[in-house]
Amino acid sequence: MAPRSRPGSGPRAGSPDGTAPGTDDLSPAERYAASRARSSRDRADAEGELRLFRQVVGFELDPFQVDACVALEEGRGVLVAAPTGAGKTVVGEFAVHLALARGGKAFYTTPIKALSNQKYSDLVARHGAANVGLLTGDTSINAGAPVVVMTTEVLRNMLYAGSSALDGLAYVVMDEVHYLADRFRGPVWEEVIIHLPDHVQLVSLSATVSNAEEFGDWLATVRGDTAVVVSERRPVPLWQHVVVSAPEPRGVPRLMDLYAGHVDPTDPGTNPPINPDLQATFRVSARAESGRGRHGHKGRGDRGYRGPGGNRPGAGPAAHRRTPPRFAVVDSLDADALLPAIYFIFSRAGCDGAVQQCLRAGLRLTNAEEEAQIRRVVEERTATIPTEDLDVLGYWAWAESLSRGIAAHHAGMLPVFKETVEVLFSRGLVKVVFATETLALGINMPARSVVLEKLVKWDGTAHQPVTPGEYTQLTGRAGRRGIDVEGHAVVVDHTGLDPVALAGLASKRLYPLRSSFRPTYNMAVNLVGQVGRERARDVLETSFAQFQADRGVVGLAKQAQAHAEAMEGYAASMACDRGDFAEYMGLRRAIKDREKELSRAASGARRADAVASFEKLRRGDVVEVPSGRRRGYVVVLDPGRDDRGFDGPRPTVLTQERQVKKLTLADAPGGVEVVGVVRIPKGFNPRRPDQRRDLASSMRNALGAFSGDAGTGRHPGRHGGPSGGGQAGRPGRRGDAASDAELQRLRAALRAHPCHGCPDREDHARWAERWERLRAEHEQLVRRVEGRTGSIARTFDRTCDVLTRLGYLARAGGEHDGAPAGSLAVTDDGRWLGRLYAEDDLLLAECLRRGIWDDLDAPGLAAAVSTVVYSGRREEASEPFVPGGPHGRLAQVLEATTRAWSEVTDLEAEHRLEATGPLDLGLVAPVHRWASGKNLDAVLRGTDVAAGDFVRWCKQVLDVLDQLAKAAPRPALRATARKAQTAVLRGVVAYSSV
Repeated sequence: MAPRSRPGSGPRAGSPDGTAPGTDDLSPAERYAASRARSSRDRADAEGELRLFRQVVGFELDPFQVDACVALEEGRGVLVAAPTGAGKTVVGEFAVHLALARGGKAFYTTPIKALSNQKYSDLVARHGAANVGLLTGDTSINAGAPVVVMTTEVLRNMLYAGSSALDGLAYVVMDEVHYLADRFRGPVWEEVIIHLPDHVQLVSLSATVSNAEEFGDWLATVRGDTAVVVSERRPVPLWQHVVVSAPEPRGVPRLMDLYAGHVDPTDPGTNPPINPDLQATFRVSARAESGRGRHGHKGRGDRGYRGPGGNRPGAGPAAHRRTPPRFAVVDSLDADALLPAIYFIFSRAGCDGAVQQCLRAGLRLTNAEEEAQIRRVVEERTATIPTEDLDVLGYWAWAESLSRGIAAHHAGMLPVFKETVEVLFSRGLVKVVFATETLALGINMPARSVVLEKLVKWDGTAHQPVTPGEYTQLTGRAGRRGIDVEGHAVVVDHTGLDPVALAGLASKRLYPLRSSFRPTYNMAVNLVGQVGRERARDVLETSFAQFQADRGVVGLAKQAQAHAEAMEGYAASMACDRGDFAEYMGLRRAIKDREKELSRAASGARRADAVASFEKLRRGDVVEVPSGRRRGYVVVLDPGRDDRGFDGPRPTVLTQERQVKKLTLADAPGGVEVVGVVRIPKGFNPRRPDQRRDLASSMRNALGAFSGDAGTGRHPGRHGGPSGGGQAGRPGRRGDAASDAELQRLRAALRAHPCHGCPDREDHARWAERWERLRAEHEQLVRRVEGRTGSIARTFDRTCDVLTRLGYLARAGGEHDGAPAGSLAVTDDGRWLGRLYAEDDLLLAECLRRGIWDDLDAPGLAAAVSTVVYSGRREEASEPFVPGGPHGRLAQVLEATTRAWSEVTDLEAEHRLEATGPLDLGLVAPVHRWASGKNLDAVLRGTDVAAGDFVRWCKQVLDVLDQLAKAAPRPALRATARKAQTAVLRGVVAYSSV
């Protein structure tokens, strides 16, 4: 592999201007470096705002920062792609500096409120509170300031509303712009980029992505001249390690380098060699595990230090592979001076459990002075929490762990608790934070080390491996610029860990940015109202999603053209001088298809017979399973008619090995046969081994009596399935193909065709088969090309059709001409839909339009709104409690809301649109209690909702209530929404750190 050039390095060999031949093969950073080397721009920067800005920041800027700032001062837009911690935000802060220096406005947008709060504090410290404002969903501070920090959704809403706050706007900074790949919130980023006024300079700050140039090309298309600045160099080198258990049971875990000694950890290249000592350790562990599997046994709690039931030291081979306990890993990092550390565990319960394990182990990472500082900060920041809520919030245990320098950080925690952890960690007082992956999303919490407990995580439906992009994002926190000489990424040894795969994961630092843009109902109404349907379609076709689709079409079209040319050659090769060979091949295909059809029919009949044999079973039947994984004899304990799967009953049986099993069609695909009957005692208990033994003995005796040989005989009595003759009982089945008239007709036509007697028939047939395979591929390619071309606009058309059906849009002039791109106008209902920005905007609009929520009181309205915004982490085991009972007013309203949701999803399915998410009643009772004035303990008692989750969902309920207070069509409902806001916004929900 060629050495990689860094931004600021000298020219690459190969051409007079320093560019290497074949730049398509270079990395984004290399292409950027080559472009930078060709630039003749004077970098002395003797004049201009950048010189003044350098003096303000007080440190030397990196080359990529200088390049981006110079481009910004020249009036160009800028895309900066650089690793976490490289200093991308310096470029955004320079845009703020330019706005203040030139008398304009700057908006600094972030993806999450926590990052907005943090950025607001940073900018206030530099420019003063009078010059900086903050706008999030629930906070408004100095909104008219020349510099305003906000979430991206707030700016999107401003653009659609035509807010006067946009007057004088000169710069927009979009921090973490790679969020546009997020499935749920990503479209907002593209909406902002597309709809910003042309004169606004856009500063896009992104993680390192492999297609930065592609993204930059799209920005240049929709925003004008845009400089793409890419840096892959981390300011602090990152070392990769694996921590493994010591050979002795209670030894200190060993921290081992991942790569071999000669590998440069900052640029390991492709497939870097592994540390031979680490490989040897894994080989020894593998041999020990193998020997343990042959000669030892696995105990139920064989988890080292992980929990009760674990093997005691010395039980089993001493060298077998164990996962190091969490407290021991932290203690080892502390001994090696590798704290502070972020310890990623992809589980909230795991994070809380890790803190408790460290406390039980007596771990203390702070001295007396640090402990005193921590307690002062904790008391200051939690002073607003009502005293009666402290117990239910787990305050005392949380404060104790903080005083020892240990904390958890996850979405289930109260926001003030999380923010306190962030403050203490950034000050170096908390030494280790056990966190879920949400900590990697933008929060500025750099550490010396980052630990990953596992390389798999639960995505809500299944355990998925961590991707290279996720690994880069998680480990990007390691190494504090200006503090640490190097950062450390540590993976804890665990079952299934492969050092070679880990090395591949760690060395792939780039991942592509893929658009998740899709038209929404709110977007459609706003666009049609502002620019009309036709112009709206044109606007949407400028999205990054369509840009990527169109670029993909170019390659597909070339491939389709190559297929078409190859097909012409195949057609010439299969030509036969005796007749139409394509027609002859059509007959051959028809015969093959008919044979398959007959085979499927016969297979279905055999399956039906097998299911019928299960249907006839009775308690006490002794059954022979002739094939499959349960082959042998069983006695039926329960016929299973009340436990039906897709393949009929699933009887419960006792095997000859005295095991109780469920018998399914998969176990006996050929069906079962009853060979006898035994009496099962009335009080038989399958849980008792002695009763299972006696019944198995009775079965063996019965089999011996029936046949004289338990393995071969047949019982002359009742039969429930296939007989010993296999297919003999099914006359005509195997002869179906021979007797089928259509198949005989096709075969006769084939034999009579002129090409059938051609001596080169099989050669022609081979070419014809190739032509047929290529034709199928070609047609699939053509469909893909057609599907991608204009795909966003087609989705928009279908969205408009749904809105027209429901009355939010109307055809201009009142004539329904059926044209898919007809002129549309926004109705009165559509105008207030345009002010609803929630994810399930259409469902909310339908509830308002139909008046479903009109008669609710404030607590009831808050509870009803919760069903639309809430999504539980797991399915409810039972029907959630609804205040007022199943026949009360709220229950009736929720039933009507469910009917509205069902009708909306039916309409979406009809128009081939992604369905609106289902309602979730899991938060109805807690929100109703809270809005009714109950304390937090009473609200959360009997639920599995964490306090932090409850506050977070209440914030989202408040956001929707605020929209209803402004957009609801009837004054009474608007007033109720305002009352509900007041009722919900109290206590811990009302707390704000800003």
